[in-house]
Amino acid sequence: MILQYFAQIEETLAEFPDIRHYELQKKVYNTKQGYISGRVVFEDGTRLDFVEVMDTDMVRKLKYRYHYMDTTQEIIFRYDNAPHYPEVSSFPHHKHTGDDVDVCECDEPSLEDVLLDIAALRRDRAMG
Repeated sequence: MILQYFAQIEETLAEFPDIRHYELQKKVYNTKQGYISGRVVFEDGTRLDFVEVMDTDMVRKLKYRYHYMDTTQEIIFRYDNAPHYPEVSSFPHHKHTGDDVDVCECDEPSLEDVLLDIAALRRDRAMG
């Protein structure tokens, strides 16, 4: 089951446009649990680093972090579920934007959600 989940992550990355290259590291804990981390570099030089700790029997990820950066490695946004903003209504899920000062509520994103968020942001920047 965890191997199927990892394969789904790879398929999502392989099918997504504007990715220059990506690297993945995977650790299988057992048939249902594992860790996957990745570095995704886009055609414009921006980068997404991510980590997921997954148990396929659970609805939510045990842990995640999606960190999108510009070409100088300055944060553009980050999603995570670290339990350090209990005042956010979606606790522990939240999104950091800009210089990390702005924290807002969000649902737990999938990798595809994050990639679509990046694509929309890049499209908006190209148009404006």
